[in-house]
Amino acid sequence: QVQLVESGGGLVQAGGSLRLSCAASGRAFSTYYMGWFRQAPGKEREFVAAISWSGVNTYYADSVKGRFTISRDNAKNTVVYLQMNSLKPEDTAVYYCAADRRGSDPYSHYEYDYWGQGTQVTVSS
Repeated sequence: QVQLVESGGGLVQAGGSLRLSCAASGRAFSTYYMGWFRQAPGKEREFVAAISWSGVNTYYADSVKGRFTISRDNAKNTVVYLQMNSLKPEDTAVYYCAADRRGSDPYSHYEYDYWGQGTQVTVSS
């Protein structure tokens, strides 16, 4: 059974930090690109960050560059992390983890094959 389970969301003040985790199981996710997307109320889902299967290549939305860091651990089951620093109220959203077999366009949510249920991140001003 394929599972992507996010955790680590919560309420934080502006300027604070959170670390999201995504535990992936049920497939050989060590060979998948992994990404984080977010969706705020009334807005479309948007790309946040992605990482290649090896971890060598990372990709970020301009809005989070220099503040967020994506990483992964393929030691056992794949776990993907999103370290979020200097959080802003506009970062408030549900954050989703996703897995992509091909990696042809890590920025596009259409390319991703599997999705988690999401975790809420709320940044207060």
